Amino acid sequence: MITKTIEITEISVNELTDIVAEKLFNKLKMYLPDYKSTEEDVFLSPKETAEFLKISRGTLWRWTKDGKINCYGIGARRYYSKNELMELLKGNILRH
Repeated sequence: MITKTIEITEISVNELTDIVAEKLFNKLKMYLPDYKSTEEDVFLSPKETAEFLKISRGTLWRWTKDGKINCYGIGARRYYSKNELMELLKGNILRH
């Protein structure tokens, strides 16, 4: 049996969590095409989502908190499904 030891120095718990989450998210993206039957979905960061919707990040946060938009998280990171955003926009669900 092979045993490996990993020593981590000078990194915060949040930084380590973000690194692990990013690696996991990239690995999971390989399986998303199998999960989606038609269009490949793209996941956007909060900044990208706010830019896509042409709203502030504060508004995005409020809509997420109010349940108007679904948010998916891995670790401390949050992502939004572009396909879901398009469906919401087509249905005019995001009216104030």
